[in-house]
Amino acid sequence: MLYRQRQPSSILPAILLSVSTITALYLGILGLTAVKGISVGTINVGTYPAAEAVDPNTGLIYVANNGSNTVSVIDGKTNVVTATIKVGGSPQAVAVNPATNTVYVANYDDDTVSIINGKTNIVTATIKVGSSPQGVAVNPTTNMVHVANYDDNDTSIFSGVANTSK
Repeated sequence: MLYRQRQPSSILPAILLSVSTITALYLGILGLTAVKGISVGTINVGTYPAAEAVDPNTGLIYVANNGSNTVSVIDGKTNVVTATIKVGGSPQAVAVNPATNTVYVANYDDDTVSIINGKTNIVTATIKVGSSPQGVAVNPTTNMVHVANYDDNDTSIFSGVANTSK
């Protein structure tokens, strides 16, 4: 059976343009250079940024800076760093509970999670977890925090309300 190559229809360029536009928007969210050479910009933060999380209620972006043991707070409307918060050793991951305006940072080197009040940008507690925490997630409905402990091959769980390990 012979197959013929079809001529592109007039709708194909519109679809390609849409995909290109979507790609440009997606790259813009990631802070990368978009399609067709349009720069979407960069924001200087601490040393070796390792992870980011966004609070959808406040529009603030939290960046865990592994090399400087800090979290940079970026105003998502202005793209300006508004605060730098000192946390534990080698922060690897960050998560936000938008229901409580609380930020959780997994600190790889000292086996802790720093808990930050999102309104004041102050570390309110530090929780000891398993060895080498490398990931953190929070359930905004239950306010339970889960931390992936790389060297222990397990997950620590604690209440975001009581800030006590379970």
